[in-house]
Amino acid sequence: MPELPEVETVRRMIEPQLIGQTILSVSVSNLQIIAYPDAMVFAALLTGQTVERMSRRGKYLTVHFESGGRMVIHLRMTGQLLVTPADYPVEKHTHLQAALSGGRQIRYIDVRRFGRFWYLKADEPDRITGQDKLGLEPLDEALTKDYLKARLGGRRKSIKEMLHDQSVVAGIGNIYSDEILFEAGLYPEEKCFDLTAEDWNRLAAKIKEVITWGIKANEMTPEEYLAGAGKEYRNMPDLRVYGREGQPCRRCGAGIERIVIGGRGSCYCPVCQRKKS
Repeated sequence: MPELPEVETVRRMIEPQLIGQTILSVSVSNLQIIAYPDAMVFAALLTGQTVERMSRRGKYLTVHFESGGRMVIHLRMTGQLLVTPADYPVEKHTHLQAALSGGRQIRYIDVRRFGRFWYLKADEPDRITGQDKLGLEPLDEALTKDYLKARLGGRRKSIKEMLHDQSVVAGIGNIYSDEILFEAGLYPEEKCFDLTAEDWNRLAAKIKEVITWGIKANEMTPEEYLAGAGKEYRNMPDLRVYGREGQPCRRCGAGIERIVIGGRGSCYCPVCQRKKS
């Protein structure tokens, strides 16, 4: 699933291609991806809108229109958002196409069809997408050791699970939680209430450091982004622990191990991330 750095990459690639463009027509071939309103109304509301800007909140993207309306998108596990030439080959699993005034098209591709679109009219409060329940952005100055300890310090769940709680910190998933915990030297199954003040301080710093690194590692040109169909995330070869079970730790050489926490795999170094007990 794309996490915050990947979604930020999508925004940076797509926004310059959309600003000032008017949507001339919309075709939805899979109604399942339209969460609100229904697909016919969604297409009608979107048609004629001129793009003002794009923004990102956690793993959500929002296209803001000059009318004040906005289209919210969540890519979920396999969603890909592209702006293509009109004659560009249409990929399998393309569920939405929108023609733009400049002659290009917005295309949404999603193998598993878990991604969702919402359209909110001007001044319509957002009580439906889930953005109103998100916690702080990882790079927010307010995300400090005190914030994390206040929100999580009393919890009996593992720190790995709680890094996935979008109501605490927005945008972190399985990949970057593994990387953050490695850099912070924390065993992923460590319980939140066992963490020390120094642990919280180190964790807050490493959240910012790893997410900043992830955004930087994902930098690419629009040509590279289109050639990779919006799913070529180039940071993968540089990951320290995620997906590297059995391979040597890049820091100490010990074999990377994998455990399952909360139903999700977690890779870690048993030397660099020793258990407290």
